[in-house]
Amino acid sequence: MKSYDLEPRYSTNEIPGRCVKCLAEQEVNTCLMGLLSESCEEEGEELKEKFEVLLAFLNSPEAKKLRDESEKYLADVEKVTVKLRLANGKPRYELEVS
Repeated sequence: MKSYDLEPRYSTNEIPGRCVKCLAEQEVNTCLMGLLSESCEEEGEELKEKFEVLLAFLNSPEAKKLRDESEKYLADVEKVTVKLRLANGKPRYELEVS
């Protein structure tokens, strides 16, 4: 299964940060622009799957929970990755902390 990773982080003077929700919204827009201009059907299918997973994530009740959890770990200066994927046709979300 293909996994789509979102890596939220806090803003610093040198690097602008984004929360999980903002990253997902940015990726949705990127996918949408790619789908509208896509000519290769193979890449279009991957973009469509990513778009669907991201939209499902943004509309799920788990999105707020994962956002809150990731913020907690970011406050403790941990590296956080939210993995989004489809498993048996259903969206799955996983928080990875390192």
